[in-house]
Amino acid sequence: MHSNVIEAYKRNLKLSQRQRDIIVGVLLGDGHLETRDSGKTYRLKIEHSIKQKDYVNWLYQELQPWVRESPRVRIVTSAFTREGGNACYGFTTYSHGALRFYGQQFYRGRIKIIPASIRKLLTPASIAIWYLDDGSWKSNRHSTFIIHTHGYSQRELARVQQALQKFGIQARLHRQIRERGTYWRTYIVSKSAGKFRELITPTISLIPSMSYKLGNTLPKE
Repeated sequence: MHSNVIEAYKRNLKLSQRQRDIIVGVLLGDGHLETRDSGKTYRLKIEHSIKQKDYVNWLYQELQPWVRESPRVRIVTSAFTREGGNACYGFTTYSHGALRFYGQQFYRGRIKIIPASIRKLLTPASIAIWYLDDGSWKSNRHSTFIIHTHGYSQRELARVQQALQKFGIQARLHRQIRERGTYWRTYIVSKSAGKFRELITPTISLIPSMSYKLGNTLPKE
C-alpha cells in the first residue's frame, strides 16, 4: 500500500472501547509501545510463544484495523535457549497518535509503569487480558489466581490492589527475593477467587485453548 494511501487510511482510524480495554491489558502484561518520533506517535507490539498462537490470532482479529500485516513467526536465539532458538509469534500495529495517551500513561522514558490512573482505566476485559499474558492458576490445593507482576514496584502494585477493589476483588502482594533483587507477585485471595473467575471468564471463553488458565476447583464460600 502506498505511503500516502496508508496515511489517509490511518487518519480515519478510531479506537473502540473494546480495543482500548485490550490495549490496557496487554500493556500491563507483555505488550509494549514503541515510538520513532519522540512520542508524537506510538505503535503497539504484541509477541508471545508460538504455543499461544490462538491467543495472538484473537488479539490480531480484535485489533486488525490497526494492523497492516498478519502475525508472523520469529525465531529468538540467546545463550539461554536451546539449539535452534524459540519460536515467537506476534504482530505490530501502525504508528498512530491515538496511542500517544497510552505511551504517556504507561511509560516513564523507556520504563513501563502502572499509571496512577489505573483505577479508571481498568475494566473486566483488560484484567482478563493481563491475566492471559501474565497470570496462572495457583493449584487446586491453594485455589487462587496469580498475576506474575515481577516488573513492577510494590508502590505501583498497591494501585492495582485498590483498582481491583472496585470490582469487589481483594488481592495481596507476595514478595520474592532473588539474586537480582526483590520482586512482587499479585495473589487474588481465595475468597475472591470465584468473583475473579467470573470477571475474566467472558473474555477467556472466547479463546478455548486458553481456558486452562481458569483453573479447576474453587474454595467453598
